Amino acid sequence: MTASPQPAPRQAPIAWPFQEAERIVERIGGKAPPKGFVLFATGYGPSGLPHIGTFGEVARTTMVRHAFKTMSDIPTRLWAFSDDMDGLRKVPDNVPNPEMVRTHLGLPLTAIPDPFGTHESFGHHMNARLRAFLDTFGFEYEFQSSSANYRAGKYDAALLDVLRHYDDVMAVMLPTLGPERRATYSPFLPLCPKTGRVLQVPIIARDVQAGTVSYRDDDGRLVEVPVTGGKCKLQWKADWAMRWHAFTVDYEMSGKDLIPSVELASKICRLIGTEPPLNFTYELFLDENGEKISKSRGNGLTIDEWLRYGPRESLSLYMFNQPRRAKRLYFDVIPKHVDDYLTHLAKFREEDEAMQRANPVWHIHSGKPPTPESGLSYSILLNLAAVCNTEDKAVLWGFITRYVPGASPKSAPFLDQLVGFAINYYRDLVRPKKQYRAPDVKERAALEELATTLATLDPKADAETIQNQVYEVGKRHGFANLRDWFKALYEVLFGQSEGPRMGSFIALYGIAETITLIRRGLAGELR
Repeated sequence: MTASPQPAPRQAPIAWPFQEAERIVERIGGKAPPKGFVLFATGYGPSGLPHIGTFGEVARTTMVRHAFKTMSDIPTRLWAFSDDMDGLRKVPDNVPNPEMVRTHLGLPLTAIPDPFGTHESFGHHMNARLRAFLDTFGFEYEFQSSSANYRAGKYDAALLDVLRHYDDVMAVMLPTLGPERRATYSPFLPLCPKTGRVLQVPIIARDVQAGTVSYRDDDGRLVEVPVTGGKCKLQWKADWAMRWHAFTVDYEMSGKDLIPSVELASKICRLIGTEPPLNFTYELFLDENGEKISKSRGNGLTIDEWLRYGPRESLSLYMFNQPRRAKRLYFDVIPKHVDDYLTHLAKFREEDEAMQRANPVWHIHSGKPPTPESGLSYSILLNLAAVCNTEDKAVLWGFITRYVPGASPKSAPFLDQLVGFAINYYRDLVRPKKQYRAPDVKERAALEELATTLATLDPKADAETIQNQVYEVGKRHGFANLRDWFKALYEVLFGQSEGPRMGSFIALYGIAETITLIRRGLAGELR
């Protein structure tokens, strides 16, 4: 007798951070670069506060870096660059003392007094905010200030390389500019010796041997300045290329909107003698209407808003999932990502090593995911908060301890966080939109039978037993599509069109309490 062929074992997918790490291994040829380490980089414009995109770029880069570490023993470093040498062109909307800031427009950010009054300059203040932001999430990185690097001479050799290839750089840049911009463009922006402002002026002469450029000031006088020592800075696309060249950056991410800039900077980087870093282009975020998020329009979701309603791990999962695909970034994506995170975490211990490395939680926790605390989902907690109509965590914990014996805020701190997040989400985003409705004749009969059926169950019946009874009641009352039955339950009992798995919810909330809830729904007492 011939044995039936066994199905082939499931092939674990290769997670995108490992695909990126493979590219890096191929780039370096399996050996350490001359500098002795692989350099990952991220960039930040400090004229505004760190935002959710900043988190996404550093989190994703960290995931790739950790994947590389599992494939190679070559040292790695992650440098977070702040472009704080840039001249401030307009006053940001969210700073105090805007009139004071306005009098310093054109100066590098690190030469403008701090409008917040806490640091030596505006740039230093914003850099501190960036570092505090990154430190909050436990990222491993080294901070790099553009101003400090320019002034300390760390860019001098690279700046002289740009000066030597000035005409070649201009040949790359000029075709991308409009006629008016072309007439005055130069990759070098001198800092005015009198005012310290970053000048966008035509360069009249260059002296490669002396390492200087010359321009005419407002009085028509020819001014010669070194390109080194922080006396000049570069226009940002040339600056980006120069930074790659100066430090031989190996890997850097950027958004889809910067594709043309990456292409130009890569050309310049090659012109001045260095292969540009591997680039990973991620898609941009969309708002609830599918439109591109704009900081000026304020149509997106801030990181503080996300972290009011969900843990950092859920935001990391959002960043891990399909980074090359445009995704909605709005409040309603938070509960799903919290529950998806919990699902991935629960599966992790049951998977083999290959599947674990494809599991998002491996990347979120750098290969060491925590042990799950309970089987409770965020949606269950959210609906428990809705039914209890409370802002008191202790009320919800009264139900949780009955469902998960021995659990407490101290023994299950992550679950306790979820309880708080669920209360916040319910209070701010669910309760204002709740709309209870009365059941129709068919739904009323089904609800009455459900209450009767639940009364026959053991008060300690498990979620699966309860769920089966809920299904059977729906079938007996002619709900051909059981989704309609569950939607009726959600709208009548919870005042919303979506809800949790009813068996799990009832097991948590309690059979007797659910029967009372149904009776109140039938009587029109839920508001």
